[in-house]
Amino acid sequence: MLACSMAIAFLCSTTVRTIQERLLAAAAAVLSLHALLIMWFFNRNGSSGFSSSSTAEEVTRGVDASGLTAIVTGASSGIGTETARVLALRGVHVIMGVRNMASGRDVKDAMIKEIPTAKVDVMELDLSSLASVRKFASDFNSSGRPLNLLINNAGIMATPFMLSKDNIELQFATNHLGHFLLTNLLLDTMKKTARESDIEGRIVNLSSEFHRYPYPEGIRFDNINDQSGYKRFLAYGQSKLANVLHANELARRFKEDGVNITANSLHPGVIATNLFRHNMSLANDNPIRVFLKSLAGLVLRNVQQGAATTCYVALNPQVKGVSGEYFSGCNLAAACSVSRDAELAKKLWDFSMDLVQ
Repeated sequence: MLACSMAIAFLCSTTVRTIQERLLAAAAAVLSLHALLIMWFFNRNGSSGFSSSSTAEEVTRGVDASGLTAIVTGASSGIGTETARVLALRGVHVIMGVRNMASGRDVKDAMIKEIPTAKVDVMELDLSSLASVRKFASDFNSSGRPLNLLINNAGIMATPFMLSKDNIELQFATNHLGHFLLTNLLLDTMKKTARESDIEGRIVNLSSEFHRYPYPEGIRFDNINDQSGYKRFLAYGQSKLANVLHANELARRFKEDGVNITANSLHPGVIATNLFRHNMSLANDNPIRVFLKSLAGLVLRNVQQGAATTCYVALNPQVKGVSGEYFSGCNLAAACSVSRDAELAKKLWDFSMDLVQ
């Protein structure tokens, strides 16, 4: 908390205060780092035997996942690429869902060059387009492939106000609604695979510690597209809260129906390229930018660490049978109280169904 307070004091004292939204964005970025500062100073393994410093390869060492099939969204860059690579390394047949097919093919080629036995396919998927999601799911289901793991990884962060191709606020549409529809359209295949293989299916939603900081009302059901009240970080928090609520409602339904599939959400850590994508447009010599980059260099995770919690929840045998939970640093963690509101999760489910239909 001391580091966080010092950061806020710096931001309040700087003379660069003419662009309010940029200042708020910088402050929010610093707030998101205070938990990582604590882990940096007090980093030690949790009950799982792993920590926020563990890598994806470390948390899956010794796991033989040959015979499993996984879909990883947003697999052409960042922690999505590392997640796909490590799953392939452990024998998983990985389907990369990507917007940019050229980038996806380059990543696939690099993986196969490193891991000659890797089974990797690339399919086009734009989560901001419901039509694209439907086509992806239809093509996959028609292929006759099984599906054991669904990694809802792709996302955008703190963008300026924009609408998706379906006229829905872009962060909510991409981070939550696209994955909500994709999951629903693939559920029959996942259920069939789990039933016929007698192997537990796993759905993993990548959320963020920002799920603790949505709009005051949590999910803006009545004004999801309100541009006048749009705040980019609160909108991001809203979409990440939706990721946790979605996983929790899936877990409740699976338990109620006796389905051998788990659903969990997680905070992967903060990776520099994702954090600053839309929020570091300040000049290179701007004191806010200089301060944030210096602080970030101390605590941000690399992609190998950033993909660790995803790979842990997807493959590690310690997580067998665990559902409706939130993970951080490769360990169980406590999500915010709002995200554990079962009625809110049901309301979000119904709201999302109305939007996708």
